[in-house]
Amino acid sequence: MSDIYVSTDIETDGPIPGPHSMLSIGAAAYTADKELLSTFSANLETLPGAAGHPTTMEWWETQPEAWAACRDNPETPEKVMRRYAAWVKTLPGRPIFVAYPVSFDFTFVYWYLMKFVGESPFGLSAIDIKSFAMALMKSDFSESSRKYMPQHWFDDHPHTHIALDDAIEQGTLFCNILKQSRSQS
Repeated sequence: MSDIYVSTDIETDGPIPGPHSMLSIGAAAYTADKELLSTFSANLETLPGAAGHPTTMEWWETQPEAWAACRDNPETPEKVMRRYAAWVKTLPGRPIFVAYPVSFDFTFVYWYLMKFVGESPFGLSAIDIKSFAMALMKSDFSESSRKYMPQHWFDDHPHTHIALDDAIEQGTLFCNILKQSRSQS
């Protein structure tokens, strides 16, 4: 069974799930050779009793288009996460969660999956793009951010803070890093 890399990006109203809500989720499923198999996108209603974190909400004020996009037609978290899990399970291989940074996106997605679905189709399989780049660049973590990465790793995709756009952007970045990694073996 081949690995399918599920680049997932989320938008939230705070730093942790529970007290704060995931507002939007976007995912793009790629093969190792950068074939885009399928995408998923949905906006979520906020959690009962949760509230936006002041710092995060201040940041959202600087992103009116992205805010409007993630608040358009929100659905219940249970409905969205059940559809997301079902979508992941339809992919033709072993799903691996990929994000930048994985520590943020996976924390929210895993929490939401466990709360609303009762399981994660990923198990605990997740790859952090920045850590992968760090290893390939043989650099310190602080010197492996996007600004230090080789330009040929980036395709021409916008970073809009709209979850699906950013999932596609980081998915192609991951696949380009993976390709270089395999060519150096």
